[in-house]
Amino acid sequence: MQRKLLTNGNAFKRTDGRWCGVVWYMDEHGERKRKSFSGTTKQAVNRKMTEYVSEFENQIIDSDESKKKLKNSMQNWLQVFKFPSVEPTTYDRCECSAKNQIYPLLGDKAVGDITSADIKNFLNHWMNEGYAYTTVKKAYVVLNEYFRYLYREELIPKNPMANVEMIKKSNFLSAQNKENLPTNEAVTIFTAEEIEKFKEECFKCWGNGKRLYQQSAAYILMLNTGLRTGELLGLLNSDIDLENKTLTVRQGVKEVSRRNGTEFTSGREIKIGKPKSTASKRTVPLNKTAIEMIEELRKEAYFGENTPLVADENGGYTKPVNFRKRYYRILKAAGIETKGLHSLRHTFATNLVNGIKQPDGSIKSLTPRQVADLLGHSTSQITELYYVRKDTSRLNGITEGFEM
Repeated sequence: MQRKLLTNGNAFKRTDGRWCGVVWYMDEHGERKRKSFSGTTKQAVNRKMTEYVSEFENQIIDSDESKKKLKNSMQNWLQVFKFPSVEPTTYDRCECSAKNQIYPLLGDKAVGDITSADIKNFLNHWMNEGYAYTTVKKAYVVLNEYFRYLYREELIPKNPMANVEMIKKSNFLSAQNKENLPTNEAVTIFTAEEIEKFKEECFKCWGNGKRLYQQSAAYILMLNTGLRTGELLGLLNSDIDLENKTLTVRQGVKEVSRRNGTEFTSGREIKIGKPKSTASKRTVPLNKTAIEMIEELRKEAYFGENTPLVADENGGYTKPVNFRKRYYRILKAAGIETKGLHSLRHTFATNLVNGIKQPDGSIKSLTPRQVADLLGHSTSQITELYYVRKDTSRLNGITEGFEM
């Protein structure tokens, strides 16, 4: 229960000539209480009561979450409740959504004044601005969690998100004149021709024989193991067993905003943590090319068994941002359209599931379950939906003999 004033104060004169006043209020437990004042004049007592009433009302406003600006209330919720309960990278994404999408449109509104219509207009605004569906959905999720918390704690009487569903992806993309492709049709992979161009560019050398690009063998290693970027950069030399042709994923590198407590400070820093999930802890077999790439990386820079395979110039962990920038430079130089680093992982999965044509004309392939285990997925459905691009050319002629 919230404190509230019952009177604005009443001044009266005592028999001894002094003036007194009383302000009645209800405390947090619903009990009726009073605050007494005294002075030599009526004006002095009235002034004290006025000051007290003003301070009391300001305290009510400060403690009333519904009267606060959303950006102040939400930032406090993020720091107090969200920050301790999620990974640093997850928190960075939540705060990024708040600062870049939520605060510009809703930040200056009082929390209790925000309506379902405001939320709907918020979603429509960013959709019409051409923002990606996933970007807008992340902002929606943050708003949903925040208002659900306020409503559950009885800090607001009504949840404005209760009647607002996230825009359907098909409608969202249609409004942007984009096609709503099946998930696996939107998977980005390298073609066989692009792989050859990419490998050729990766291994270009200067006149003195030194490689044009540092750590270029690491990208080909990803292409042959399906490792995530963080997993590769977190891989230690001691995690690799060349005799048994395996590597073991035990940890990952993450790049997060540098903070003093919960407060953001300039720059970013490296964090070493557990793999993405339990299934991500795995042993990955190494083919001939993968082994060659590991040897190439060790020839380029080796600082010891307990140091990263893909090390920076000091033997420390390579920053993901630097690793990505170099990758994009290689793509541009090779004349390949921009694809995310994850496309190397997608290409690995797609080729294993769709299969590679052998010299005798047969197709060598793995089951989605086998590929899921190699990628560190808990289910093969994830692999098929989000990592494998269907090869419909394999269906050519498949209905021959089924005439009806």
